[in-house]
Amino acid sequence: MVVDLPSTGTMQTPSFCHWLTAMRLSRLIGLLLVVLVIVPLITHYYLSKFVGELQNSDGHQKGIEIEDLNSLKLGDLKSRIEEMLRIKTSVSNELRSLESHRQKLQAEITTINQKLEKMKTEYGRLEVELQKLRLSVEQAQYEQKEALERNIPHIAAPNKILPSLLDNVILDVPSLNKVKTCRMHSCFDYSRCSVASGFPVYFYHPDDYRLSWNQLQKIVKKAVTESLNTNIHVTFDPMIACIFVVLVGQVEVGNYNKLFLEKYLHSLTHWGGDGRNHILLNLASSSNTSDIFTGVNTGRAIIVQSHFLSSSFRDRFDIIVPPLILHTSQQEIWREVPLLSPARRKYLLSFQGEQKNQLINSHFKYVQHLQSHNKSYYSNDLTGISPLQEDVDSSLVNSRRLMKVEYSSDSSDNQVINVLKQMISDTTNDKFWFEFSCPKGTLDGEISEWLLCADQTREEMLKDSTFTLILSPLSYNIVSSVHLQFRLFEAFKNGAIPVILGNYIRLPFDEFVDWKQAVLELPKARVTELHYILRTFTDSDILLIKNKGRLLWERYLSTTQQVIDTTLALLRSRIGIPAVAVRDEPSPSVFNETFKPLKLTTFVLTDSEVDESLGPLEPPFPSPTFRRNYSIPLTQQVYLWNNLVNPFFLYPHTPFDPVLPSEAKFTGSGYGFRPIRQGEGGAGKEFSEALGGNVPREQFTVVMLTYERETVMIDSLQRLKGLPYLNKVIVVWNSPKPPIPELRWPEIGVPIHVIKSQKNSLNNRFLPYVAIETEAILSVDDDAHLRHDEIIFGFRVWREERDRIVGFPGRYHAWDPHHGGWLYNSNHSCELSMVLTGAAFFHKYYAYLYTHLMPQAIKDKVDEYMNCEDIAMNFLVSHVTRKPPVKVTSRWTFRCPGCPISLSEEDSHFQERHKCINFFAQVYGYIPLLNTQFRVDSVLFKTRIPHDKQKCFKFI
Repeated sequence: MVVDLPSTGTMQTPSFCHWLTAMRLSRLIGLLLVVLVIVPLITHYYLSKFVGELQNSDGHQKGIEIEDLNSLKLGDLKSRIEEMLRIKTSVSNELRSLESHRQKLQAEITTINQKLEKMKTEYGRLEVELQKLRLSVEQAQYEQKEALERNIPHIAAPNKILPSLLDNVILDVPSLNKVKTCRMHSCFDYSRCSVASGFPVYFYHPDDYRLSWNQLQKIVKKAVTESLNTNIHVTFDPMIACIFVVLVGQVEVGNYNKLFLEKYLHSLTHWGGDGRNHILLNLASSSNTSDIFTGVNTGRAIIVQSHFLSSSFRDRFDIIVPPLILHTSQQEIWREVPLLSPARRKYLLSFQGEQKNQLINSHFKYVQHLQSHNKSYYSNDLTGISPLQEDVDSSLVNSRRLMKVEYSSDSSDNQVINVLKQMISDTTNDKFWFEFSCPKGTLDGEISEWLLCADQTREEMLKDSTFTLILSPLSYNIVSSVHLQFRLFEAFKNGAIPVILGNYIRLPFDEFVDWKQAVLELPKARVTELHYILRTFTDSDILLIKNKGRLLWERYLSTTQQVIDTTLALLRSRIGIPAVAVRDEPSPSVFNETFKPLKLTTFVLTDSEVDESLGPLEPPFPSPTFRRNYSIPLTQQVYLWNNLVNPFFLYPHTPFDPVLPSEAKFTGSGYGFRPIRQGEGGAGKEFSEALGGNVPREQFTVVMLTYERETVMIDSLQRLKGLPYLNKVIVVWNSPKPPIPELRWPEIGVPIHVIKSQKNSLNNRFLPYVAIETEAILSVDDDAHLRHDEIIFGFRVWREERDRIVGFPGRYHAWDPHHGGWLYNSNHSCELSMVLTGAAFFHKYYAYLYTHLMPQAIKDKVDEYMNCEDIAMNFLVSHVTRKPPVKVTSRWTFRCPGCPISLSEEDSHFQERHKCINFFAQVYGYIPLLNTQFRVDSVLFKTRIPHDKQKCFKFI
């Protein structure tokens, strides 16, 4: 039997539909929901896993397996969260560790860079130091070559040859005729006075060698004895003496016996028979002193007095001296003299005096006789007069007639008197004061000279006079008289310019003193032109002459001490013996001999540019001293007596020493010179290798004043390390307390000498310490803050201006128009007159003058105020040179940043400085300060130069 089966497809379709029909709707919905939830989850899982695998393959992070959140239990989820937190913490720690490591690496890189920069800086510094050392070696080789080739070797002083007993030979008494013809070559024994003897002088003390025939005036004896006992040349050993001084005294006219005087002189212990090398002092303290040696056989002795006749005066052998004004004190001279200004005083010309009546009357009659017989003569020869102003014409013409009589007769001074009286009656603006009679009588004197009036009004009259007239004696035989010398003394003292009519008289010490700078000498025949001549003098001429007269008077005439010192200095200069060396101040160390100061190991970097060479490093060497001991006394006496006005001491060097011409440095006189590039010149590089200039190479000494400011001082000392041309540093320790033992002192390449001061005084800054071995001194405050290039530039400028103060902070004296007087001003100004010595160069010569020659009253005022020492130094230098200081660079102050405020910031400091300027002006008699309107910078400053050249200084 055959059975037919249905196909598969036909059979399934009806079954699935049947199943769907039979399924409930709720189940169908639940199934769809499950499908919709599970499919996205599975899809997200595989996608996340795929992305995680990609991230793992790149090494950035791990994937997180996503599971069915519904299938995770609560504990598993918590552990998974904790695991993820641990992973986060681990990653954060790793990141922080990496950041810390990165910062360390960055710090190491910064440190390495800093070290690299320091190494570069050190390399530059060492390169500069190497260059300096190379220059130093070259300088040493050059110096060695100089020493080998030098053709003028240093010579030692000759042996000090002194007299002995063998030199005390008794010679015969010379005749009076031979005595009258005595001169130095014929009557002086040079063998007792070798050039290296020091000029020893023996003084016969009046108490040991009394005049039996006359008593010396006690006041004269005391004054002269004190002056000689303090003179540096005086010795108490007569065996070695070059000169023997005998005080004959002041002997009143008629109160002496020639025979007794001669016997007294010849009996002196060391007279030697002829009195050679003896000086006989007959000093006048009153007007009635006369020449007591007329007719006395004084042998070969030199006579020193105020009164001389032409028949007895032996030129360049005897010495004319001024009278002794015994009431004057050397320290208080300035109190007795008026100010030099105003230039023109109340009276243009003054005169006071009287002649003997009988002499005037006799000559007056003679003049009347000549006038009555020669009227036609007077009217001739009146042409050729060229007066300064029309109001002088009548005076000149009318008085010219009278002068014809005087010139032709030469018989009396009546003609002169008439001309002077005519000046008063002329219609001019000039005022005169002439008194030809003395109501209160006259002082005693020679019959042929004009006598001083007995009253004391003449000095008041001189203080009101621009010029004062001195009439020479009628007798040409009088070379010098006491009255004439008194008039000259009083004129200088009171600031009146002496006008001497009669150019045949001799002035004191005129063998060396050039009185033409301070005195107007005219023949009496010029009296008719006198008014015209005086009117031609300008104010600057008048003040110049007044100032010179006062200076010569103060140094040579003012006191007994000055007269005695000048007399001995004149005789010493006459025989060519150098003066004694000026005294240096001792330099005691503040440390005892066993104490060794601690050294500072740390170093403060200086302000100098590391790549700027300022000069070679050289070992300290002193400036040459006393090289002109004999050339000055033999060839420069006029300059010494009249320009320096100081023949009493010999200085180791002065800022006025002559300078060689340029070619001399290359033609045999180049010892010590260091021309830039051997004379070819050059810019900055070549400039820094040598000092160049017009004088030989040298160094400078820093003098630093300090008072209990150790930290500031040590910092300033450290800044001097490596400074070229520095010789040494002198620290003036002004505190009574010594430095603490723990204080550490820096090593700066040169010696540091700490000097113990005797007292706390600002004057100690300018003492000429023996430890200062250079001409140049850089005076600095302990808080002065100067760069090396500033110091070296200032030093180079000073080498060209050696006679001036060269420094940095400028100040000026200002006139007070409201109250009169002078004010100290520190404001910025285009004009200055002072440079503060808290940072300034000056020559050691001025330290000697400040200490030994400047009036003591100024130093006392500095101690009183503890102020103004810098003003005093500026006054002194300007007084000596008549030049202003030199300011260098643009710096107006020099205080270091961060230093304590000094006393100069207080208002009382300025008030004291106002007073100092006015007080110093009273002492000097005028304001010596002069204004200047420029400062000094280096040659190539602000100059465009080729790229291959360097400037002299980078910042100056």
